[in-house]
Amino acid sequence: MVDYRSAVGLFVMIYLIAALILRSRKPTIPIWSLMAFSSFVVIVSGLVSIDELGNVIDVNVVLFLIGMFSIVGLMDVSGLLDAISYWFMGRFKSRTMVLIASAYLFGLLAAVTVNDTVALMGPPIALLISRATGTNLKVIAVLLMFSLTIGSAMTPIGNPQNVLIAIDSGMPAPFIHFIAKLFVPTMINLLLTTLVVKKYYKVVDAEVSINLIPHEAIKDKRDAVLGALGLVLTVTTLIINDVLELYGYPHIRERGFIPFVISAGLYPLTSNPRKVLSNVDWGTIIFFITMFITTAGIWRSGNIELIFQLFLPDINDKLLVIIGITLTSITVSQLVSNVPFVGLYIHHLESLGFTGSDTSAWLTLAVTSTVAGNLTILGAASNIIVLEALESRFSVTVTFKEFVKVGSIVTAVNILVYLPFLYLTI
Repeated sequence: MVDYRSAVGLFVMIYLIAALILRSRKPTIPIWSLMAFSSFVVIVSGLVSIDELGNVIDVNVVLFLIGMFSIVGLMDVSGLLDAISYWFMGRFKSRTMVLIASAYLFGLLAAVTVNDTVALMGPPIALLISRATGTNLKVIAVLLMFSLTIGSAMTPIGNPQNVLIAIDSGMPAPFIHFIAKLFVPTMINLLLTTLVVKKYYKVVDAEVSINLIPHEAIKDKRDAVLGALGLVLTVTTLIINDVLELYGYPHIRERGFIPFVISAGLYPLTSNPRKVLSNVDWGTIIFFITMFITTAGIWRSGNIELIFQLFLPDINDKLLVIIGITLTSITVSQLVSNVPFVGLYIHHLESLGFTGSDTSAWLTLAVTSTVAGNLTILGAASNIIVLEALESRFSVTVTFKEFVKVGSIVTAVNILVYLPFLYLTI
């Protein structure tokens, strides 16, 4: 017999899956509004009371995202991100090399600036590359989506789900662990993915000449310097903080506050603080706040744990743990997207006895939940962001079927590259 809590949790799960699928037909409905409604249902049904919201919402993650979005927004409005792109792309003289360079550019930017922010400003760069190389915009856009996903996997600040894992898992020195274990396979995957896309779309190599002057992209030199300073300070502080933790010295336990504090120091120094703040992706912030509420309610309903248990029968076998997490990530991320999935799965792994010292499990979750976004358009929020920009600004689209065809190949390649590294090096 299904009790009340279980029934409400089941309703919320079905609603989210149906809403995300139907949204692909009506992309004008923002994802955050769908998640906000599910949190409303969770609260009014009593799964999570209003008085509990302060405990359920992870302020650490929310402030991290506000800080990172502010710093990257400053880099964007100042023209610094465009200047970096111009300089990078101008180094290469053949279509194939430009495609490979584009994948690395998008991937590396995603790794240090959160992939959703690069997804916001990536389509104009994709259009620039398309025109300069004579390549169909759709090809560059697909490569953009894949590269953002793959590149973001290798750092704890590359995407929202990695932020969740780094902060909520209790993993020690996450920045160092992510980079040390995931940098090499990520670089390999960016190259292989480019070659897959080039082969799939039958892109013919040719000589190209990209004449772009980086400094002409800078709109405000002071803001550009401040944006670069903010990013360097954030990454440097996170790494130093990890080193201090590894050697047992006093360190900042609430890592998510670091980008927020640094951005707070930059606001009054910028030429237009209001414009910087307006560049924060507040939709994503609302998404996360309401996602924490929704996932808490679903977890309390007890439904999702039954599904998770099917894929992880033995937590003492390292290989089975990696395979189990991989299968769960690839499957469930297509239903509720990777961020809410990770929010739920962290609870599950902790209930099984996993702690912060189980880096193999946490890094596997980070990698596989991320590259699951390459299987379908619904698998990652960054895919939706890029697709919306393509449709609204350039009248170009990538169908669900087309994405799955090439995405299934890319995802298989990604997993085959990552899993040996996860098993042998952790």
